[in-house]
Amino acid sequence: MELLQVADAVAREKNIDRDEVLEAMEQAIQKAGRSKYGHEHDIRARIDRKTGDIHLTRHLEVVETVENEATQVTLPYAQRRKPGAKLGDFLVDPLPPIDFGRIAAQTAKQVIVQKVRDAERKRQFNEYKDRNGEIVNGLVKRVEYGNVTVDLGRAEAILRRDELLPREHFKNGDRVRAYIFDVREEPRGPQIFLSRTHPMFMAKLFAQEVPEIYDGIIEIRAVARDPGSRAKIAVHSNDSSIDPVGACVGMRGSRVQAVVGELQGEKIDIIPWASEAATFVVNALAPAEVAKVVLDDDNHRIEVVVPDDQLSLAIGRRGQNVRLASMLTGWDIDILTEQEESERRSEEIHSRSGLFMKALDVDDVIAHLLVAEGFTSVEEIAYVETEELAEIEGFDESVADELKQRALAFLEEQDTVANERRLELGVEDIIAELTGFTAVQLVKLGENGVKTLDDLADLAGDELVEILGKDGPSEEEANAIIMAARAHWFEGEGQGGEAAAVAPVAEGSAEGQGAQA
Repeated sequence: MELLQVADAVAREKNIDRDEVLEAMEQAIQKAGRSKYGHEHDIRARIDRKTGDIHLTRHLEVVETVENEATQVTLPYAQRRKPGAKLGDFLVDPLPPIDFGRIAAQTAKQVIVQKVRDAERKRQFNEYKDRNGEIVNGLVKRVEYGNVTVDLGRAEAILRRDELLPREHFKNGDRVRAYIFDVREEPRGPQIFLSRTHPMFMAKLFAQEVPEIYDGIIEIRAVARDPGSRAKIAVHSNDSSIDPVGACVGMRGSRVQAVVGELQGEKIDIIPWASEAATFVVNALAPAEVAKVVLDDDNHRIEVVVPDDQLSLAIGRRGQNVRLASMLTGWDIDILTEQEESERRSEEIHSRSGLFMKALDVDDVIAHLLVAEGFTSVEEIAYVETEELAEIEGFDESVADELKQRALAFLEEQDTVANERRLELGVEDIIAELTGFTAVQLVKLGENGVKTLDDLADLAGDELVEILGKDGPSEEEANAIIMAARAHWFEGEGQGGEAAAVAPVAEGSAEGQGAQA
């Protein structure tokens, strides 16, 4: 009964199952029995779960041919001892209880301690594996080289130095609140990793301070942090009658100040989330005022124009404000002053007007009209619908048709010149047939030393994109083109068909790029 009382006490203390403790004791007794009677024997121990009695037995398996005399017996021998025995049965011989010596007792203790520790680790992992994303409170147990070990009560967790806020120091016995961001099962036991710099730590703190977030009325849509310095959080209300920003700030800032205090004075900008990217970016750049935004969906970039006196505020100290706004929105943000934007726009208008005057042989009035209508290249004029061009004030169908003809003639002449230059450079015809590149693009390839199919095949996708510039293919399309160029390397190896099949895709993509150009 004392054995059962010990098992109960250990199970309660370590918060593990009583049977697991008893199984560890059985294995310890079994190991001691094998040490006494010989490790070659199949010695087994069983503890009666009601009385605590220890039963030590030796097991002999009934086999057809004996290979190990210590653990096996033949069928005839077994039937003499136990009538009705058959192959696969075991003969069980009871053994007298063993008297644990000092060494045997120490060995048994080590086995029990190890098994109990393994069971405790398993319990800890099962308890915490589904708690990723929770905030926990604990006591600092020890600090080593800046890494903090936190006692969570039923487990220990690690708060690494790089997961602490800057200038934050803990000592033994301090209370700490942190975010569980990873739980891993490792050979030395389950490892629970905590963080105080994770963006979601701040989001969870707000959920604790703001009942509307906990209830799901207000949602935190995005968080960006510069830990210990500044953060931005985007909130959205599912109830139009509730102001999400005001609810998060609280009466006289009480709610946000509670979070700021936990984060060691980290400044927090709470902004309203918006489904439109332009509006969201404008909100994210607060407190700076924005005059105009220009979206580039293809490259996921946004150009923001601010008044001259707002530039430093929009950028922030060491670029902090624009960096956090970019992290929050997921867009790359370029900031210009109104003066810079005006100068650049004037330069673009002058450049495009000059191009149209030269290419279409028109005066500056017509060239400026075309620029004002949003035309940026001769190709756009050549391939636009005549009716659309005729809608420009002062134009009619005859003028529109004449402009289109001149644009087509200019492009044709440009292609002829570029084709002659391509031949001079020695760019093979097969590259043009395979890729569908324009003559101008082929000249760029030739000037960069890409003249044969093997030269093209040797390129990487990003190299091809860099050579052809903004009017060329995307990196994905460039990779498809290069794979098509490599097709002849694999002919006869069963891969030619697959590589060649990429060629039409690449050709179509390149033609599309050419038409767009």
